[in-house]
Amino acid sequence: MPEAVLRGDQDPRIADLIEAMSTTASGIAGMKVDHPAYEAAGLSHTTPVLLGSGSLEASVGVLGRDPGRTEIEQREPFIGRGGALVRDAMHRAVHGTEAPDAFARLAVGRRFFWANTVPFKPAGNKAWSVAVKRQFVPQVRTLLTQRWTGSHLITFGNVAFDWIRLAWPEHKHAVRAFWAQHDRYEATFTLEMAPGRVVEVRPLPHPSPLNATWYKRLPAMVDARLAECGVDLGYGRGRA
Repeated sequence: MPEAVLRGDQDPRIADLIEAMSTTASGIAGMKVDHPAYEAAGLSHTTPVLLGSGSLEASVGVLGRDPGRTEIEQREPFIGRGGALVRDAMHRAVHGTEAPDAFARLAVGRRFFWANTVPFKPAGNKAWSVAVKRQFVPQVRTLLTQRWTGSHLITFGNVAFDWIRLAWPEHKHAVRAFWAQHDRYEATFTLEMAPGRVVEVRPLPHPSPLNATWYKRLPAMVDARLAECGVDLGYGRGRA
């Protein structure tokens, strides 16, 4: 495991991005964050959470839509029922066994990099508008391109994958064409984030238990994606 593993909002390497996002959030009129969730957690509603969580040196990153209430309270990404499914797959890949408890799921998650398209919880869990997402594109794009050093990105849900079209508009036609493929959950999208910075993007469905079409099939799908990224027994003991 990388030596310096910090929660995103504790990592001095992204302090400037956190400050920029906080400023952006305070300047968006009518940005409907879930105020009660932030108040219960003792946080300002302009505090970006889970930005760059895990390890910036991890070779495999996860991109989700936005944090939920439990993520705000515990300051950990993907820790609800759907998140546990993802972390269980990570534990199988890294250790070759099922995760025995929540602590093991948290520990294995620190070997990976986690980010959201917008690191703020929306009221009512409604997806952020395109206008709001655009406001945070510069900081999240910088995080992925210049601070995280990995080469494999797993996106969960259509919103997370489609965010690529907003962040890199020069690839918008390729993004749409890829998403139209019947095998998009098995295929790989090669994204040139910047000259010399190429990342293999592997989309998967959203892991919510409400996703009746895919939820039962997701464990095997996540297993397959992690294996494609080189996360398997033995390799996972080193650098995820």
